[in-house]
Amino acid sequence: MSSTVQTDFFTVIRERHSVRYFDPSHTLGEQEIKELLELAGSAPSSWNLQHWKFVAFTDPAAKEKLRPVANGQRQVVDASVTVAILGDLEANRNAEAVFRPVVQAGLDDAYAGYSSYRAMIEQIEAAYANASPTYRRDEAIRNASLAAMQLMLAAKAKGLDSGPMVGFDADAFVKAFNVPPRYIPVLLVAIGKAVKPARPTTRFPAEQTVVWNGF
Repeated sequence: MSSTVQTDFFTVIRERHSVRYFDPSHTLGEQEIKELLELAGSAPSSWNLQHWKFVAFTDPAAKEKLRPVANGQRQVVDASVTVAILGDLEANRNAEAVFRPVVQAGLDDAYAGYSSYRAMIEQIEAAYANASPTYRRDEAIRNASLAAMQLMLAAKAKGLDSGPMVGFDADAFVKAFNVPPRYIPVLLVAIGKAVKPARPTTRFPAEQTVVWNGF
């Protein structure tokens, strides 16, 4: 599969639809999957903490283990890869690794408006130290969801199809795959080649979804 994007961005957005039926004979190499996940990981995140972890299912036995967790959905096993997107409840622990290269490069103006690297780190740590479980969960879900959307767009740009799934047992996933308590399952994304087109859908026009300058 070529890594070159052959389609313009607006076409990618318009043509990306959620697919349920995949060609089980279509495979993706490890490097191809890694490239997709690196693109997903370039999504924006709060403080650039990158609140996500990806679990990529390619092995048939692992997919079969995942299938009952996903309420028997066939696309879990038929897709070339099914990716579980997990949200990081302790993303503040990423701060040093994320920003240490900035410090080492001497980029003192790269702290997004903070007076110093230390000031930024202290604010991150304070936010998480004083945070409610709801805050940690909300941050984990919203930031991981940005990466999930970017993953699906990247797949479409490479000529692949995808289907997000929230119909799965998150607690069963944690138990089945020994997920550390730091992470929470957000959604599954099946990626591969469609054998049936996506179901036709409609979208509300902007007139129904936009409120100008407040209600």
